[in-house]
Amino acid sequence: MKVVLFCGGYGMRMRSGAADDVPKPMAMVGPRPLIWHVMRYYAHFGHTEFILCLGYGAHHIKDFFLNYEETTSNDFVLRGGRTELLSTDIADWTITFAQTGIESPIGERLRRVRHHLDGDEMFLANYADVLTDAPLPEMIDRFARRDAGASMMVVPPQSSFHCVELGEDGLVGGITAVSELPLWENGGYFVLRQEVFDHIPENGDLVADGCAGLAKQGRLVAHQHRGFWKPTDTVKERAALDEAYARGDRPWAVWERDGAGVSA
Repeated sequence: MKVVLFCGGYGMRMRSGAADDVPKPMAMVGPRPLIWHVMRYYAHFGHTEFILCLGYGAHHIKDFFLNYEETTSNDFVLRGGRTELLSTDIADWTITFAQTGIESPIGERLRRVRHHLDGDEMFLANYADVLTDAPLPEMIDRFARRDAGASMMVVPPQSSFHCVELGEDGLVGGITAVSELPLWENGGYFVLRQEVFDHIPENGDLVADGCAGLAKQGRLVAHQHRGFWKPTDTVKERAALDEAYARGDRPWAVWERDGAGVSA
């Protein structure tokens, strides 16, 4: 299936300075940017047709792939001055680079690449800045068997804060960690049918309009995932992933489990 990646946002909380115009999906985790890790995850499961919804800082993403260095993450032999790769990352990938506007909300970005989906009944979508070890084939298979318009991966709340129960007299009746509440968050991994477009108006949002509209009709399903899932909304979160990569703690790198790992 085709994979639509939303990678045109400003990513203000990831900025390290006023002159930093690198979009969030291009923040580095190890020797590769976030978007590469997300794409490598999908490619591992056989989904190698990507549609990149570009916007802010699009030239950074284009330059990365136009000048891609396979030797950065693959073993190779240098013989007679020529490089012989022992494995490759993106040789079998098809990547469509689509400018979808600087200020466009995610739903509008999706609308603007609809023609690239060629009327495919089902397709995948992702924010391009969240890493997980979720079982993608299971997520797709469960959705394919359901009569629904969209599937959204949901995860337990990630906040470290606590909720406080107060009585009328101001006394605290209880304290509960947000992560222990019976709540689920949007995990950013979607399996969609063309039906979702019926619920996204011009300049609309994928979740607030598309998914919410399907939910009202009982046509949105959730895939609950309690395994590894990490967002990169802040510099601190990105740095934590980078440090984990450096020490070899990479649960999101499902492709390494089969012995086709990425060099450190």
